[in-house]
Amino acid sequence: MGSPLLTLGALLSTMAMITNWMSQTLPSLAGLNTTRIPTSNSLTQISPREGWHVYSSAQDPDGRCICTVVAPEQNLCSRDAKSKQLRQLLEKVQNMSQSIEVLNLRTQRDFQYVQKMETQMKGLRSKFRQIEEDRKTLLTRHFQDLKEKMDELQPLIPVLEQYKTDARLITQFKEEIRNLTGILTTIQHEIGAFDYEELHQRVLGLETRLRDCMKKLTCGKLMKITGPITIKASGPRFGAWMTDPIASEKNNRVWYMEGFTTSKIVREYKSMTDFVTGAESRTYTLPVKWAGTSHLVYNGSLYFNKYQSNIIIKYSFNAGKILAQRSLDNAGFNNVYPYTWGGYSDIDLMADEFGLWAVYATNQNAGNIVISQLRQDTLEVLKSWSTGYPKRSAGESFMICGTLYVTNNHLTGAKVYYSYSTKTSTYEYMDIPFHNQYFHISMLDYNARDRALYAWNNGHQVLFNVTLFHIIKTDSDV
Repeated sequence: MGSPLLTLGALLSTMAMITNWMSQTLPSLAGLNTTRIPTSNSLTQISPREGWHVYSSAQDPDGRCICTVVAPEQNLCSRDAKSKQLRQLLEKVQNMSQSIEVLNLRTQRDFQYVQKMETQMKGLRSKFRQIEEDRKTLLTRHFQDLKEKMDELQPLIPVLEQYKTDARLITQFKEEIRNLTGILTTIQHEIGAFDYEELHQRVLGLETRLRDCMKKLTCGKLMKITGPITIKASGPRFGAWMTDPIASEKNNRVWYMEGFTTSKIVREYKSMTDFVTGAESRTYTLPVKWAGTSHLVYNGSLYFNKYQSNIIIKYSFNAGKILAQRSLDNAGFNNVYPYTWGGYSDIDLMADEFGLWAVYATNQNAGNIVISQLRQDTLEVLKSWSTGYPKRSAGESFMICGTLYVTNNHLTGAKVYYSYSTKTSTYEYMDIPFHNQYFHISMLDYNARDRALYAWNNGHQVLFNVTLFHIIKTDSDV
């Protein structure tokens, strides 16, 4: 860009120099330098007999040279000895004017070309800048996508390594079973070849080890939440639905409770299919109203918080009456320490692999969450743990294997943000997102039998699957 503009400047400077030379040199070449050129704007009278005189010289707007010459009378030209020189000078001036005209045309053409090239280069510079910005944006986005995928896969590496160890252990169990099966088959033909009592003890021992292994498999650390699976769209924005986590595999009854303060009606369905189709099997009317949505069905009884109190109640579906009730000392109630969505959710009752729990907050713990393990029959508090997480900043919470997991809110973008282990009395900040499909969660509870989270999601009953990190301890680890 700079080189064509410098060339144009040099050409214009050359033209000015030629014009100046003509104004100063022309009279000398013609031998007429004895006459003084007036410098003022007034016109000086010059006699034609005095010979040729350059009156003025100038440069027009297009850069061309213009000269004004006063010629002598015509009858003197034939006698004047200088006429030949003057004709030669005129020819030179004409040639120079033509050359300057050609130069001017070339200069204008070059200038137009330079302007055109300047516009194109500006366009190219803008395109290159845009391409560079787009490239950086694409690289950043692709890098971020790859990083997120790597972050998702990173926690699975120790899980896979542990699964390799677990697979070897299970293979060992299968081999022992295969050997015992072969022995049992042979013993049918060779009675007395082996001691039956010893063989029976080996079978019982293996069965016990397998049961212990399965028990250990039921517990683990939460790694991921997937889903949700929408089971049904029913009821108002707030409510609760649940199954019994310690019922037999054949017992798949579902219980359904709408609202958080005004109702006493509990609906029962014999199966998940009946729940989806709306085929009620039975309806219960509780003796008192409940508060919140954090209810629990456990071993055939309903556990809930009595409205406008910190009293928890155990109600038997079979007997149709209250079996036990107890006040949680110092527990806040009546929307003093609810979850972020309100709804009188001060006291949350839940269950996991280790039994029955209550989660609430007290003034003594500065409004932070308190975890209490309860006796199933009397509701007596067996042990309590005080955490440092504010109850009013929690969206929901649930227990898995003695660890409380707390979400940071109940709206879109909610995630499991905090956990507290009752085994080690330690806490940990986490980042486990889950998809809040219907934008508002008013109930979230873990079911140990189904290995799933039951949720009431803005009038939708949904299930989330959970992935746990299992550690199987062999006899050598004990």
